[in-house]
Amino acid sequence: MALLETLVVVLGVALVAALSVFAKTRLFPVGEDEEPREDVAEYIAMMVSVLYAVVLGLCLVSVWETRSAASDHVQAEASALHQTYLLADALPPAQRQPVRDAARTYASHVVDVEWPAMAGREPLGASGWTLLDQLRRAGEVTRSDRVSEQIAAQELLAQLGYVDDARRGREAAAQEQLSPVLWTGLLIGGVLTLAFMFLFGIKRSTTHVVMVMGLSGFIAFTVLLIHQLDSPFGEMLGASPDAFTRYFG
Repeated sequence: MALLETLVVVLGVALVAALSVFAKTRLFPVGEDEEPREDVAEYIAMMVSVLYAVVLGLCLVSVWETRSAASDHVQAEASALHQTYLLADALPPAQRQPVRDAARTYASHVVDVEWPAMAGREPLGASGWTLLDQLRRAGEVTRSDRVSEQIAAQELLAQLGYVDDARRGREAAAQEQLSPVLWTGLLIGGVLTLAFMFLFGIKRSTTHVVMVMGLSGFIAFTVLLIHQLDSPFGEMLGASPDAFTRYFG
């Protein structure tokens, strides 16, 4: 969801809330002899607001940690793959170019094929692991009399181990989602928080409208923010493939 679309949704929710306030004041006006209920409404609204703030904080922390973990896995995977590419210079001449080609092929597959799939929460399949196995086989040194080449081959395998671990973490992060229980609490809490705003006997309708519009717009913005962060590899706030394109662009 682009920034303009987010603003449109937030403003739309705020306008709907404002129209609801006007409808409430016109259809159910507060009588002059009606006893005000603001004391009770304030107490209940305060309790609901505190509980809703806890749910909001829990949701934000959960999706932010998932997104941060996804970014860390991407950085680690791209860095280890780049080290593998550089270590090819110390391998026997016959293996240098195959290792470089295999590393570039793997990076291109991650950016061009796997990234759109992760953004759509689709399974990645086994093609990425096949390319990683090909890179590992290309870097195996069976016979070499030079100690430097043997050390480079061992270090290359170690870096491929880091690529393997980071890839597993990236795949796991791509499938993580906010718990449906938290989503339920997030939506119900927002509705209740706004509903209690209608219990206040505010005589100035303009003040009431501004309060409801501000609160509803902010709640809508927060829910949209959580929705965007809940997609660790989404287009707007998700982790980007810049680490791969920077090294292998």
